[in-house]
Parts: sequence; structure tokens; C-alpha cells
Amino acid sequence: MSKILIKGAKVLCAEGSVDVADILIVDDRIATIGSVGESADATIIDGRNKFATPGLVNAHTHASMTLLRSYADDLALMDWLNNHIWPIEAKMERADIYWGAALAAVEMIKSGTTAFADMYGPCMEEVAKVVDESGMRGVLCQGLIGIFDGDRRLDAGTALFNEWHGKANGRVTVMFGPHAVYTCPLDYLKKIADTASKCGAEIHMHMNETLDEINGCLKEHGKRPFEVVNETGLLDLGMLAAHCVHLSDAEIDLMVEKKVRVAHNPGSNMKISSGICPIRKLIERGLVVGVGTDGASSNNNLDMLEEIRLATLLSKVSTMDPLSIPALETLKLGTLNSAKAIGLKDVGELREGLKADIVLWDMSGADWQPNYNPISLLAYSAQSSSADTVIVDGQVLMEGRQLKTLDEEKIIAEFNACFKRLTGN
Repeated sequence: MSKILIKGAKVLCAEGSVDVADILIVDDRIATIGSVGESADATIIDGRNKFATPGLVNAHTHASMTLLRSYADDLALMDWLNNHIWPIEAKMERADIYWGAALAAVEMIKSGTTAFADMYGPCMEEVAKVVDESGMRGVLCQGLIGIFDGDRRLDAGTALFNEWHGKANGRVTVMFGPHAVYTCPLDYLKKIADTASKCGAEIHMHMNETLDEINGCLKEHGKRPFEVVNETGLLDLGMLAAHCVHLSDAEIDLMVEKKVRVAHNPGSNMKISSGICPIRKLIERGLVVGVGTDGASSNNNLDMLEEIRLATLLSKVSTMDPLSIPALETLKLGTLNSAKAIGLKDVGELREGLKADIVLWDMSGADWQPNYNPISLLAYSAQSSSADTVIVDGQVLMEGRQLKTLDEEKIIAEFNACFKRLTGN
């Protein structure tokens, strides 16, 4: 039995209050939040001047695309994909996927992220290895593109599920990842639905990201994307739908009926000028809405604090309502809601009995002064570099800004070797 005792932190409790308390972690779970005496058999972490929150959860990303950060910017989505991203991705090897994901893990842990949903490929087992080694949680899927070697990719997605689902002490979950309606013919989507159903797996898919996607779908199928996908059976398996920017009322009704969960990616959608996901409307209809960064090639970082801040500010300005997403709900977008969106159980809140996925934020910096309201400060002003200590499943991944499970210097060196081989730079 292992024990960690966090002493005297300001704790964001599950009901939304902030209380000064100790947190006792026994093995992988929160045993006590309250007053805990000194324990000789516990590792003590000083929580004074720290704000304890649930770990941030990145509901949609492409981790290994850190290799393509700044490689192709300021382009329309299809130009970006067809003429820049897909050609260089075709050159990627197994080591590129591993070291790209390893750098992403460094960036995410150091900015307070404890779990992420990732769609990429091939060689997604390399990302699973990074999840295992880093101590993070990963909800992973092989990107399935029907127009590029579709059957081989589907076989790889099935192998990933069989090999990795539930592994790394349960920290790895595997979904099936059809890329989008415009890259997957209907017969291929039906084949994915059949395969995923036999595995008992859920679906992670890009949906309704751009107007070009909507118009192309209407031209080809005479229907909008969610209406098309519904006919394939994918929505009956449980879907994490990324983007969801351009939605008709009929599609929202369908999403409510099928309990679709949404990953809002405000930074990427702004940068590619896709539009704004109507998250207030979706939340009011009872849908689960989380937040993701998308890949580092279209965002261009994996900073979830920045992402939830963009989400709330965009919602306020697009609805012309300053109350649209208040500070506490902003934090929940990136913690509890994102955890629910990607299908995680027992995480996303600080509550006795739940998994010990915790971030301690250092409140000594200028961006935390004056400390009237730590919830508001974390939502609106704090920098992600104030993430001081990160714990996942009761394991310390970072303490005092020092990574415990990953060798940052080695990862950066290996990553840059991969980048140079891919680009010749």
C-alpha cells in the first residue's frame, strides 16, 4: 500500500467550494479530503500556497503531430491537409510516432494535463507505450481513413484494441477512429461500425468542422454529416465527436437522442477559421461538452488552460452573454466534462473514493495576485507554467516542476532527430 499526503492546500472540492484541507491518497484513490494528521508511512507533499484541482483532460488531440508544429501554418483546412500534412505524414516511421507523442506528454504534464484522447496513426501502439511509461491516461484510436489504405488501418485499429484496451493498469482505453465523412466512404463507415460493435468499443470522429465539409456532404449524400453517420450505426456505439462547429437543429436533436459527447477545439477552429461551436446551446440541451486542443500543428500548443479560456471567452462573445460560461463551469469544461466526454470514469473531480488525478498549481506568481478567488484566477489569468505537481492514479508524474517519469532532455534530442530526418532541416 502506498500513501501520499498533501498538506494544507486550497482544494477545489467537487461541489464547487474552495476549502483549505489535506488530501490523503491511498494507492490510486483519494481516501480523505479534510484534516489529516501526520502519517509516518505517507510521502508528504507541502500544499501550502497551492491550489489543488482535478487534472486537466484534453478531449481531442493528435499527440505525435508535435513533429509538425509550425510546419504548415495560415492555410485553409483542406489545403493544409492535402498539400502539406498528409504528404509528410506518409514519411513518418514508428520512431517518429513514439518521440512525437513523448514530447506531447512532456508538454501536457508540464501544463497540468493528466489525460488525453488521441487519434493518429499508423503505429498507435507507440502512443500507448508513451501513456504507459509517462503515467498519463490515454484514450487512443487508430485514425481510419477509407481513401488511404482503409482495410489495413482498420486491421491496425482492431489490433490496437486487442493489445492495449484496459492495459497500463487501466489507464489506456481504445476507441475506433473514423477520420471524417469526407475521408470515409459509407461502406467503410459501416464496416468500422460492425468491427467496433464486435469489440464493444466506442467511436472518436471529426464531425461538422467546416462549411466545406457540410457543403461537400450535402452535395455527395443530400444530407448533413450527422444524418449520414447515423445511417451507418456509428452513433449507436457511443461517440466522441470532435469540433461540431456547424450544426443544424435536426442534427442537435439527433445528437441528444444518441447521447453524442462533444470535444470543442476553440484554438484550432479559430486558427483555421472554421467557426465557433455553439457550446452553450449544446450544454442547455443536456449534451456533455469537453474541450480539446487538437494537434500541435493546427493549434499550435497543447495548453489546456489556454483552451478552456478560449472556450469560455468565445461563448461569451458569440452569445453576447457575459454569464454564458462562468469561471467554475470553465474549469469543469476541461476537467469533469472532458473526462465524461472521452468516457473516463472516477476522474474529473476531487472527491473521496475517486481516482487520484490531481494538479497542484503554484499560486506564488504575479498572475495569481491578489488571490481573491482561485477559481477565477485559474480560469482567466493563471499561466499553465504554474502547474507545480501532477499526480495520476496516485503516482507523482511531476513535482516542483521536475518530471519524474520522463526524461525531457532525451526526448527533445530524439524528437529533433526525427524532425530533421523528416524535413531535411
